[in-house]
Amino acid sequence: MLFQVGGQGARPTFFEMAAALQLPASLRAALTYSIGVLALRRPFLHKVLDYDDEFFSLLMMVLETHSLRTTDASFSESLYGLRRRAVRIVQRKNVSKMDSTSSLHHSGLGKHQKVLSVVFLVVLPYFKSKLHSIYNKEREARLQASLWGNDDTNYFINEGGEFSHERQEPSTAEASSMAGLKKRMKAIVTACYPWLHATNEGLSFGYQLLYLLDATGFYTPGLHLLGVHVCRATGQELMDSSSRISKMRNREIERLRGPPWLKALQRVLLTCMYASLDYAQSGLIAAVFFFKMMEWWYQSAEERMSAPTVYPPPPPPPPPKVAEDGIPLPPDRTLCPLCTQKRVNPSVVTVSGFAFCYPCIFKYVSQYKRCPVTLMPATVDQIRRLFHDL
Repeated sequence: MLFQVGGQGARPTFFEMAAALQLPASLRAALTYSIGVLALRRPFLHKVLDYDDEFFSLLMMVLETHSLRTTDASFSESLYGLRRRAVRIVQRKNVSKMDSTSSLHHSGLGKHQKVLSVVFLVVLPYFKSKLHSIYNKEREARLQASLWGNDDTNYFINEGGEFSHERQEPSTAEASSMAGLKKRMKAIVTACYPWLHATNEGLSFGYQLLYLLDATGFYTPGLHLLGVHVCRATGQELMDSSSRISKMRNREIERLRGPPWLKALQRVLLTCMYASLDYAQSGLIAAVFFFKMMEWWYQSAEERMSAPTVYPPPPPPPPPKVAEDGIPLPPDRTLCPLCTQKRVNPSVVTVSGFAFCYPCIFKYVSQYKRCPVTLMPATVDQIRRLFHDL
């Protein structure tokens, strides 16, 4: 179920918080995959993939702003029936015992907390993604420079099929200064980003571990900086949020101004926008499930195509026939054909597959160089010991 109301207290479980935190990444992968599939038939969609960071950040900013404005929760948190609550520490003095105690008091989010929540949910991840992209490109450039040299030289194959190179020179002094500034900025990002990334990941891991051990009520450092706890929504809160959304929309429609035709047009646009936002959650969740299904489908197809063809084992060859001049087989399979006694240290001749006593068959093959039953040529090297008497 998407909404989990009540449960064991208002504090969400670790798995609820982890699922809500990982949902945007899954949503982005699903959208990127869907646009990539559509771009195979509509090439103009490749421009959207070129600016996937901006496209996804703009989409998430619309969704997060609408969700925080209507439900006091992020988009992913609202799917799991969670709400954000501002934390205030209330000091209570006990006059009789002359001591004071502190307790936490939850209240609704303020306007500045909603704005900062959008910053932590959308803006900071966008800059982190850009820094990560710059760091990867600069690392690849340094690797290429270590292989081909540190100069600005382009290597290519000319029309005659020969390997050639061309050195790039800056056109003007201004271009040279801009290139130098960009190079210094990339060097700063390359030097600082690993430390920033490690610090962020370490703090996030520490907060999540403390949350799992019930040592803190903040799941991430960002929530701690905002002074916000994430709590489960009650049934009454869900009903109140629905009525609040309807009241907000009615007030927005009442504030429309202009001639009747313009107000009608604005009302239609607002209705379409409200319907899109209402069905955005269900549509995006369906996109995530569709992406996972298609990923499994194509992965299974690739495994089937890359797997080697397994052919059925060939049928066993027909058993060798007993020669007319050979020694006949005894009716009891446990007897040796040579001594007609129960086999001792059973051994088999590989050229025919018949079993004998080892002393009997060794002596016979050494003397006649053949199998005593089929008269097929054999040597003592083709005698094999059997560890289970048939």
